[in-house]
Amino acid sequence: MRYRLLNARRGLPQLVAILLATLLAAPATAGPLDRMEPPFWWQGFKHAELQLLVHGHGISGFNASVDYPGISINRIERVDSGNYLFLYLHIDASAQPGTFDIVFENDQSQVTQEYELRKRNTDPGHATGFTPADAIYLITPDRFDNGDPSNDSIPELEDKLNRDDDYGRHGGDLAGLEQSLDYLANMGFTAIWLNPILENAMPRASYHGYATTDFYKVDPRFGSNEQYRDFVAKAKSKGLGVIMDMIINHAGSGHWWMDDLPSADWLNVPNARTITSHARTTNQDPYASEYDKAAHADGWFSDTMPDLNQRNPLFADYLTQNAIWWIEYLGLNGIRMDTHPYPDKHYLSEWSRRIMQEYPDFNLTGEEWSGNPAIVSYWQRGKENHDGYVSSMPSMLDFPLQIALRDVLTAEEPQWGSVWTPVYEMLGNDFLYPDPGNLVIFPDNHDMSRIYTQVNEDYDLFRMAIVYYLTMRGIPQIYYGTEVLMSHPGTESHGAIREEFPGGWPDHTKNAFTGDGLSDAERQAQQFMRTLLNWRKDKAVIHNGRLMQFTPIKNVYAYFRYNDQESVMVVFNRGNESTSLDMARFAERLDGSKYAEDVITGKRFGIERSIRLEPRSVMILEIE
Repeated sequence: MRYRLLNARRGLPQLVAILLATLLAAPATAGPLDRMEPPFWWQGFKHAELQLLVHGHGISGFNASVDYPGISINRIERVDSGNYLFLYLHIDASAQPGTFDIVFENDQSQVTQEYELRKRNTDPGHATGFTPADAIYLITPDRFDNGDPSNDSIPELEDKLNRDDDYGRHGGDLAGLEQSLDYLANMGFTAIWLNPILENAMPRASYHGYATTDFYKVDPRFGSNEQYRDFVAKAKSKGLGVIMDMIINHAGSGHWWMDDLPSADWLNVPNARTITSHARTTNQDPYASEYDKAAHADGWFSDTMPDLNQRNPLFADYLTQNAIWWIEYLGLNGIRMDTHPYPDKHYLSEWSRRIMQEYPDFNLTGEEWSGNPAIVSYWQRGKENHDGYVSSMPSMLDFPLQIALRDVLTAEEPQWGSVWTPVYEMLGNDFLYPDPGNLVIFPDNHDMSRIYTQVNEDYDLFRMAIVYYLTMRGIPQIYYGTEVLMSHPGTESHGAIREEFPGGWPDHTKNAFTGDGLSDAERQAQQFMRTLLNWRKDKAVIHNGRLMQFTPIKNVYAYFRYNDQESVMVVFNRGNESTSLDMARFAERLDGSKYAEDVITGKRFGIERSIRLEPRSVMILEIE
């Protein structure tokens, strides 16, 4: 952004004019304008209005004007702080991409801000959302690969490199992510979800990225905005879309506006800093009190994460535009919304509507950490809710299924019934979802114990979990390092759950990128996942085929994925003994087929009468 003093008002003493010109020629923080957000915009959105947040000392005492064909100022909003103006521009369809001047003036001076209107990317694949054909790899960037040690610590940022601290910065960055793209593509992944990489100018534990201090800037310890955009483009060239982790519920207490809030209602309970009750079901509860609703939605996530007030219409516009800006700037394939049920739910409805209005083929998924599908389904697009609430979120994270399978894999065998009953019955709740096939399914993530830890480092159970998530309806997400059995026995520390990926630092003795130093079990697990992921890539029957499950009996559970061309049977035996599975009860799906091939072992065998299930085993049978 450039600032120019046009002239001093007639009658202003020459000395004052010289001093003012000197002031405005100084660095941006010393002039009347030090920030304008978003930094640029695009022509061609369906929503023709653009909000500009303008910040500078005393800027509310200025008026603004624009002289550019097709662009006009609809209104100017002033707030409690005299250092803000909110300009609302109308961008007509006739406006041509280019740069134009916004002139700010008062009785003493004129200052011009140059602004750029760009042309939207018309490539149909520029912002196309992830789908059930994808397999997502979730990465905590600080802990994945340190490609550029020169940015490990930044002088002006307090939280320095400290790899001995589980909650310290470890140095992973965009340069490291970029050099890992071939590995991820060869593994068979088709999408990457990055934990947040926007600026977190916090004194401690900033590595995780969930305390944003600048909504328009990549944290320099990860790289730059331009590097982020280049990374997305290079990922796409290798068949990998990128999903951005966003947070609209809270920011970091180190955010630049915290010392100069635009208005008293910019934050919820700014003085009391009351912590949220986490009573998320108040969003759906027909009996919830207004007190309890506010205690959940308006409370702070932590003392260092101020709760944002999306009911402020200026702030609501700011947050919505920010999401659209990043989608268009980067060419994203999706957004994962953190703490989805915590912001104002009516704003969430508008946020998702606006994004899907501009990007109809995009995808959004939200975090609602509940084991109850009635709660999670409330947020999915197309759900007819009891209270009339309308969401435009195409997807949600399927925590109910994750919790059910975790319980199945770790439970003692019941006295009666089947150990598989919880997951069988949970799938039976899919009638609650408008689109269960678009849910994101996962064995673990960055906020919970890793799957290998969950199953007490039992490799047989690990294999069952991976097969389940790579063949079940929905969009599978795998946490980084799962493919090489990363684990953290004896601790639930988030810093340990997010440990360094083997090979991402020169002093590592193991390298998962090359296989050097991996144990036989780690190498076997990696190859197992590589085989399944690459098989899944081209399997339309797994992406969008129908699902039929059969009642589990004791330790055995089976389901089919099928369409008009193919049929795949997935069968589990969680028991410690081999058993014979009578195929007669699956006749409606086998349709007289006599042979099948196991994707995992490559073995072909007859299925006309029965098949032998080895102890603690899983098979993926392609029916001939």
